[in-house]
Amino acid sequence: MELARSRILVRTLLLAVITLLVLGSPGVTGAQDDDGRAPVYHVMISGEIDLGLPAYLDRAIGEAEAAGATALIIEIDTPGGRLDAVIQMRGSIIDTDLRTIALVDSTAFSAGALVAISSEEIWMTPGSVMGAATPVMGGTGEVADEKTISAVRATFEAAAEENGRDPQVAAAMVDTRIVVEGLVGNEELLTLTVSQAVEFGYADGVVTNLDDLIVELGFDDQELVMVTLGFAEQIVRFITSSVIAGLLFTIGLLLIIGDLFSGGIGIVAGIGVVMLAVFFWGHLLAGLAGWEDIALVVVGLLLIAVEVFVLPGFGVAGILGLISLSIGGFLAMIYREFEFVTNADMLRAGLTMGLAVLGVALGMIAILMLVARRGPPSGLVLQARLAGGDAVTERGSTGWLNFFDGNERLERDTFADAAELPAEPLHSMVGATGTAMSDLRPGGLAEIDGQRVDVVTSGEFVARGEHIQVVRDERYRRVVRRIEAPDRTRG
Repeated sequence: MELARSRILVRTLLLAVITLLVLGSPGVTGAQDDDGRAPVYHVMISGEIDLGLPAYLDRAIGEAEAAGATALIIEIDTPGGRLDAVIQMRGSIIDTDLRTIALVDSTAFSAGALVAISSEEIWMTPGSVMGAATPVMGGTGEVADEKTISAVRATFEAAAEENGRDPQVAAAMVDTRIVVEGLVGNEELLTLTVSQAVEFGYADGVVTNLDDLIVELGFDDQELVMVTLGFAEQIVRFITSSVIAGLLFTIGLLLIIGDLFSGGIGIVAGIGVVMLAVFFWGHLLAGLAGWEDIALVVVGLLLIAVEVFVLPGFGVAGILGLISLSIGGFLAMIYREFEFVTNADMLRAGLTMGLAVLGVALGMIAILMLVARRGPPSGLVLQARLAGGDAVTERGSTGWLNFFDGNERLERDTFADAAELPAEPLHSMVGATGTAMSDLRPGGLAEIDGQRVDVVTSGEFVARGEHIQVVRDERYRRVVRRIEAPDRTRG
């Protein structure tokens, strides 16, 4: 429970900061009475239960506790939803010292039933139903594996016992093998009607609506504070969807890695870092990601940086980097209490990360091929020799611009004034020889005829100090190859 409390505290603090700094509004309607009477707080759990709702419920509980609220009313109308999300919600409800009151208005199926059972009191509106909570595979609708069913059944039983209800009734909502005399037989899944819920102690009463409940509980002279779903929780719901999460992870990594290959870290890499930060922020607030996942992604990026700047080609470091990235991203999408992780959750996270890492790998290969063909973008000062032997200095475009013929476009403006055009055409350096002044992987510096020149190979690795020869000269790009050391013994 301490782990659950710490997670609640972290998410509540994060949401409070975001709310104060970004929105300037806590997403609450209503206020405490002028005479100081404690308010009653209300939250609405409607539609599918997803990863944005645990953060919403945590915030509501935190605000209600801070305000010294008399009670928290949880109005429920849901067909169910994600198991990992409702397990977090169940922990938040049980751990709070607030008086928790569930109002089932229409349906509390599956995950919604656990929210209701976790509350101290349950009230229902006429015609409402509650139950049918067997965990199923999200994509196929098939019943989950025995391990998951056992864990969920035990969770339902514990929640019922916590609030003085018959645990067998709760278990029958999850497991068709549970028989409750006079209520449900073998191979039947329990769904309680209003009358059955009242008879078996799963409803404290029947009310027409929320207003009727307020009067019934004697809260009609107290302020009702309606906590609405805030901007941050809605963003979390958006970010944690499989498609958006995969795109954020893939594009963010590609931007960072692409900037590394382009010769450094700049604005593009910064955008990539922001996208990864958004990915982890959303999953952290959803109760999934942890610092260990972020560490794995950082290690993966460092290994890829080693591959780019230290080791030639794409080998062990690059592969290990991709593995580290995929594990970090996968764990960030999986709930830490693994007994509640269904095969569907594993498949969803695995497929998302598999496609993301495949996209990153293909992107890295494309960047390597582009660098080999066009040369590495560079902000270094280049020198081109004129016919008379003088050197003309020009500054190439930096970063990703070179990948898209940035230099060709800029060079048309290098001598914008016709009077500045060189009188003689540039000499080609094809055939000239020299020495690599840095490792060429494939780009780097070389000394050719006494000049420092930016060069690039056709993809091969050339170590510092090896002899090279220019095989193609495009003025802003010299392509070289390794040659044997010149024989200086010949006369």
